Amino acid sequence: MAQQPQRQPQRQPQPQPNPHLPDRVAAVYGEQDLSTVPAFAGGFINFGYWARLPDLADGPLSEADRIRSEQDLYRLVLDTFGRTRGRSALEVGCGRGLGCALALREYGLAPVTGLDIHPDQIARARATHAELLAGPSTDGPADAPAPLAFVEGAAQRIPLPDASVECLYSVEAAQHFRDLPGFAREAARVLRPDGRLALTTFFARAHEATRALPGLLPPYADGLDVPHVIDDVAAALAAAGLRDIRVRAIGEAVWEPYDRYMAQRRELRDKWPRHYLTAYRTGLLDYYLVTAAAPAPVSAPGGSASTGP
Repeated sequence: MAQQPQRQPQRQPQPQPNPHLPDRVAAVYGEQDLSTVPAFAGGFINFGYWARLPDLADGPLSEADRIRSEQDLYRLVLDTFGRTRGRSALEVGCGRGLGCALALREYGLAPVTGLDIHPDQIARARATHAELLAGPSTDGPADAPAPLAFVEGAAQRIPLPDASVECLYSVEAAQHFRDLPGFAREAARVLRPDGRLALTTFFARAHEATRALPGLLPPYADGLDVPHVIDDVAAALAAAGLRDIRVRAIGEAVWEPYDRYMAQRRELRDKWPRHYLTAYRTGLLDYYLVTAAAPAPVSAPGGSASTGP
């Protein structure tokens, strides 16, 4: 009797690395989970906007103040949209999705889509907001879309249809973008003709600063952050067709209070992130709020407006 050939065990396909996810970004937002670092309290990952805190100049700053500053940075961005209730929104670089939930809860933006390049962040966001992701309550229309969704994808390759978003925002994520012009083009593509963009993060003030920043701040040296220059950011948005571009420096309400919070906590006072204040004071970088309007509709033959094919 002929011997039957032994069946070889099937090899499981290995996950392919994301070519748009730099190694350092993968590590910091993956296994290291930056949202658990004490300097970023409450699961948010931003330096905060401190100007709205009551009695900021008096007494020590608490962890509750720190969390409030991170929430207020989102509020500063979302306030730029004016009317928000019932308008669709996309957050690029959503992390754990806490800002998406704030946009939904406090501003009535809906549906809200959170986009992040890191699969671990998307998994955390879905776990954190499982109840919201389940969709509307039984009291609402049966065909009503879920108010919140999280999607994995890169800023320069947004997996959404053309002209599908009214409010696009990004909070302290653009410093990671390797292809800022690509992000600008994608933002212009997915925005509706009446849509607006708002982003906030820290950028270099001038090209000369890009040579000095890696020696002062490790994230620029190890590949986590890219020293984008603010004028280049504005130029990329304009080149993509975005209009009414406005740049506002808000570093005065970010770096000094953040450093003061760090100095008041023993576990943080000697850490290198306090060098951000040095970079700000020496004119190397600042924190910015950048807003823009969607591109003007393209006029079709005969004078009618066309927003796409």
